[in-house]
Amino acid sequence: MPDTPQPVPSPRQTLSYLHRLFESYGLEAKSKLGQNFLIDLNLLDLIVRTGEVSATDAVLEVGTGTGALTGRLADHAGAVVTVEIDKSLQPVAKQIIGPRPNVRFVFGDCLAKKSVLNPDMLAAWDEEAARVSATNKKLIANLPYVIATPLISNLLVARPDIERMVVMVQWEIAERLRAVPGTKDYNALSVLVQSVADVETVRKVLPTNFYPRPKVDSAIVLIKPNAEKRAKVGDVPAFRAFLRDLYVHRRKNLRQALSGWPTGAKDKADVDAKLAELGIDGKLRSEALDLEQHLRLARAFS
Repeated sequence: MPDTPQPVPSPRQTLSYLHRLFESYGLEAKSKLGQNFLIDLNLLDLIVRTGEVSATDAVLEVGTGTGALTGRLADHAGAVVTVEIDKSLQPVAKQIIGPRPNVRFVFGDCLAKKSVLNPDMLAAWDEEAARVSATNKKLIANLPYVIATPLISNLLVARPDIERMVVMVQWEIAERLRAVPGTKDYNALSVLVQSVADVETVRKVLPTNFYPRPKVDSAIVLIKPNAEKRAKVGDVPAFRAFLRDLYVHRRKNLRQALSGWPTGAKDKADVDAKLAELGIDGKLRSEALDLEQHLRLARAFS
């Protein structure tokens, strides 16, 4: 077991601290990058506690920002790989966090493209995990709003070795992650995530806890990949592709959606026969189906 990293004091990143920091570096938050910096120190601690971070963990953080969460993670984790796309923040974060032997910076986008993760980020995470003989890999981050959905879904599909994700996301995304059939928030993301993981909303977070204040509420969400669920799905990338095509025309009923499939029309008589065999009413919309029905539909029509 690796030695527990020795904590290095980090500045308390309160609102007044961030004001001074941004002024001294001539910085400003970039809304196009989804930057909202968490200034409630208790919530930062809650994120770390929910992550149950220990010296046997290799933690991935996306959105280093000014290093407020990074420092807390480094106090406990065997290794932290932290990713920041904003070039103006990169030197600030390195200076604030300091020379910690268990922190590795990756400067760039966490996504190579919408459906592909940055291979350099994944390689760094794997290398650090091997270096400290980590037994768990965890994503723990105050996620920039603009990349939350593709990052979570891509990691769940591509990396079955993740023990948990503890993420700050928009309240709207949190609602989708845990939505149930027949509700307005239930969609392809809901089905995909719940089919391979267990989801829990840990805390609703108000805009007053951030600088600058976002226009919407946020939430800390715990996502725990479930190996038994994943085995039931089987080919997770294929299931994700099926869900993507199924929900292209969400307002259509199943018969219309399946016969007008985006990658090639299907014979309506064949669609009707398969739906009847599955015992699923073709007049229903996809959002009315539970997880099991989605899986049966995917096996029949993929």
